Amino acid sequence: MNWDVYNEKCPTRIVLDRIADKWTVLIVVALENGTKRFGELRREIGGVSQKMLTQTLRGLERDGLVTRVVYASVPPKVEYSLTELGRTLVHIFESVREWAERNIEDVLKAQGDYDTKAASEAPDE
Repeated sequence: MNWDVYNEKCPTRIVLDRIADKWTVLIVVALENGTKRFGELRREIGGVSQKMLTQTLRGLERDGLVTRVVYASVPPKVEYSLTELGRTLVHIFESVREWAERNIEDVLKAQGDYDTKAASEAPDE
């Protein structure tokens, strides 16, 4: 079958939504070096809420990008790791992260220039 992400009915859009999400990028990169527990991920990924981390991990598991292992202990121990499919995203996401860090100053300058120009062109009320 020929998949076409530009077709609004193509299921590849579901995958594109998943991998274009900032939490997905950060989780995949955080799991690059091995298995982590939920709390470790939450501490490492600043700003992610418990709810968002849970939702994203479930989606990644459903899509076959992350595995979740629950150990029968008290309290239960849950660990997350990348699948082979998930590992195929690491290099891509690392490149995106590096690009963002390398170019943030230019982006911030462009945003400031745009905002200044937009403010000067705003009609008087």
